[in-house]
Order: sequence, then structure tokens, then C-alpha cells
Amino acid sequence: MSPAHEPTAHGGPASAADAGTDTDTARLAALGYESHYKRDMSPWANFSLGFTYLSPVVGVYALFGFSLATGGPPMIWSLVVAGLGQLLVALVFGEIVSQFPVSGGIYPWARRLWGRRWAWLSGWVYLVALLVTIASVTYGAGPYAASLLGVEPTVNNTIACALAILLIATLINLSGTRNLARAAIIGFAAELLGALAVGIWLLATERHHGVGALFDDFGTGGGGSYAGAFLAASLIGIFQYYGFEACGDVAEEVRDPGRRIPRAMRMTIYVGGAAAMFVTFALVSSVADIGAVVSGADADPVTTVLTAAFGSVAVKVILGIVLVSFVSCAMSLQAAASRLAYSYARDDMIAGSRALARFSAARAVPPYALLLAAVVPALVVVGSKVSADALTKIISFASLGIYLGFQMVVLAALRARAKGWRPAGPFSLGRWGLPVNAAALAYGVGAMVNMSWPRTPEAPWYDDCIVPLSGAVVVGAGLLYMALTRHHGRGGARRATRSPAPRRTPLPRLPP
Repeated sequence: MSPAHEPTAHGGPASAADAGTDTDTARLAALGYESHYKRDMSPWANFSLGFTYLSPVVGVYALFGFSLATGGPPMIWSLVVAGLGQLLVALVFGEIVSQFPVSGGIYPWARRLWGRRWAWLSGWVYLVALLVTIASVTYGAGPYAASLLGVEPTVNNTIACALAILLIATLINLSGTRNLARAAIIGFAAELLGALAVGIWLLATERHHGVGALFDDFGTGGGGSYAGAFLAASLIGIFQYYGFEACGDVAEEVRDPGRRIPRAMRMTIYVGGAAAMFVTFALVSSVADIGAVVSGADADPVTTVLTAAFGSVAVKVILGIVLVSFVSCAMSLQAAASRLAYSYARDDMIAGSRALARFSAARAVPPYALLLAAVVPALVVVGSKVSADALTKIISFASLGIYLGFQMVVLAALRARAKGWRPAGPFSLGRWGLPVNAAALAYGVGAMVNMSWPRTPEAPWYDDCIVPLSGAVVVGAGLLYMALTRHHGRGGARRATRSPAPRRTPLPRLPP
């Protein structure tokens, strides 16, 4: 862990930006760190980073065919349910990052709310899930890249395209925070404008169904209860609403993070959710034969719709915009994963800390942590060759792992409140904090049970239970690592327990 230093005094009149930076430095020093990052990320760029990580185009396009075939058009309402649930989580995270604006997110937050062991395991689960999510996003982009290039979307071509997208995202990240911020804003603008333009055009020229179709399951319920089909199809909503935490993963690269990051987290949910709902509605309305999708005759309804609406030439432009969204999403995920790995390493909490904690002063990024966030996903992408339905399996575990990492922090916050902790940052829910925290935990646990529920009894048991099994393997590997090493006991970060009124002690530092 880097030693903390008090900010030095500057002679002459200081600008407002300098004064704000000095305040941010002092707050970080009070938490035990001297940051090497540059605070080059504007509030707009911070929100764009969260938005491109959440990426409504990536989330919807990657799972639209699966969810429509599984649950019919009513699957769109899972976006509302998941959006409200994850908004509760974002509010809890906002309180935490407001008081503890440290880069890395899940791990440093859990450490200050509970302690070293819980934080180490929370960060481990989240880091593995992030690396797998990067693989899932780049793999999901493969078929669109293949279509744009005019080649067959075979497994080998999909893997090659995924690795190319991963390389582009890595190069952008290695170029520095300022270029990352610029790329995030470009990605946000391209994705939002592209989504709106495509959606409006589809509704104007290719609309085959009205709003009433959103309440017609087209037989996916099997004539009985529709609940099972809806819960299975709701993977599209569950996969959609994370990314807001990336705003906090780069807390040391934003000025006045205690105020700006909670706002950026909420805006990510609001804008990303609205865009996802609009894109999904436009696609559902434009599928000429929903029955063919449900029966499996049309396995790629997104490409079918886009080709019908724009023609084989214009659809290339649309696919190009879609690929920009995928690259932006992978780039944001890499930024989050690298900051988490670096956060671990500077506390000497993981093997390879000496390399992962190295920092490029010229680019203000941790290069080896970024390489970790490229090499591991590349290996997962290449390994997908052994599975016929690799994308669904990768996304299923990625979603479970990220939700589990989230809920370990939400539970830590609830436990800390029970022990007397009161959020003392600029953003606080006040008396609503406890019920919101409890509701966020209830939603998260319910979503994880839904993701883990076996739904293919005809498959081998290990395939039917792949999601909970993969989660158990990751947690078990983390516990084994902790038992065989002492990394989780290193570092000197202090945790928050009982805290007095925020105005009196804004940053409590009590012994662990």
C-alpha cells in the first residue's frame, strides 16, 4: 500500500480545480492512500464509462433472441424489475463510494465495511466475474463482426473476431485515462444515438406488432403458468443492469468523487434502462414472425429484423455502430477489472502484487493489471470452442458472479449498519438507508436464485447446474487460496464500524 501524505500548501491564489484536487487528495490520504492516478475524468466521462459498461445495445442484442424464444415479448418487463432492483443496489453503492472514494470498487468497499477476509473473497469473486464478463461481451460481438466482414459466423471466426475486439479495447485502455474518457464519451454518443435512430426507424417502417404484443407469451408458457418461462427469459434484464459500479471503480480519477460518482451511478441506471427498454420494444415490434423465433426457426431475429429494415448494405452501418458499442463495453469492463486488480496489488493482497501494482507514470494506468484483464478473457474466449452454447453459459456465470460480488458488499453494508455505521459521505439516504439496503439484498438474493435454478432436466446434471456449480468452484478456489496463503491478511486499510454524526467525523478510521 502506498504511504499516505498530506497535500502540500501552494503559494499564491489557488484555482477552484486545484482546491478541489487538494481536498480529494486529503480525503484519500485519510483513507490511507496516495494516488498515482490523474483526475482527468470529467463527470460526463464518468457517467459515459458506466453507461458503456452497462451498454443497452450489448445487453439487448446479445440476449434478445434467447429471451424472446424463451419467454416471448413479455420478457421485456424483466428489464423493469431488474432496473428497479439494481437501482436499490446503486443507491447503497452511492453511499459507500461517497464515504470511501477509493479506486477498485468492491474490494476496498467491503474491506472498510467488514474486514480483510470478507473483502478479499468479495473482490476475488468480482474479479473473476469481470474477467469472464469481458470474455462474454467480446464473444457476443463475434457474430456481428463476422456479419460486418461478410464471413460465416463459425466458432473459429467468432473467436477470431472476439480476440480482435479485445485487442482494440486493451490498446485504448493502455493509452491512458484521458483517452479512455474520450473513448467512453464517443462510445456513449454512438450507442445512444445509434439505438435511438435504429429504434425510431424500425418503429416507423417495420412495425408488425403493437403494445398489446408485450402481454402475449406466444405459447412460451406451455399452456400452464407463465412464471417459469418469464423467470428463465429474465436473464436479459439481469445481464443488463450492471456497469454503474464502474463509475466508482475509477474513483481516484474523478474530481469530487463523493458527490459526482453517486449521481453518475444513478444516471447510468436511468438512461441505460430507458434506452434498453426502447431498443427491446422496437425489436419486438419489428419481428415479423415471433412464432418462428419461439420455435427456433429464426435463431437470430436481430439480424433478420435489421436486414429487413435497412437492406444488406445499410445494415453494415448499423452493425458497425453495434460493434462500437461492444468495443466500448469491453473497454469499460477492462478499466474496472484493472483498477480492482491494482487495488488488490497495492495492498499486497494477491499473488503477483509486485507486477500488478506497477504504474505507468506517463499514461497514468497500471499496465500489468490491464494485461491481466486482456489475457484471462482471451483464454476464456479460446476455451469456449469446447462448448456448443458457450455464450449462454459464459453470460450465466458472469451474471451470477457479478451479482454475488455486489451482494457481498450490500450484506457488508447491512451488517455495518447493524453495528452502528452511518454513511458519512456527501451522499446519504438518511433514514431510508436501512430499508433500501435490506430491499437491495432481498432483490439480489432472489436474482441469484433465479440464475442458478436448474431448467434443463433432460441435460446431464452437471450441465443443468452449470451456473451454481461454476459459482461454487470460484468461491471454493478463493477459500482454498486464502487457506494456503496469507495474502488476505496484508495491508493496513482500516474499516468503518460505529460512526458518529457525519458533520463531526466525516471519515471514521477505527482499528479493524
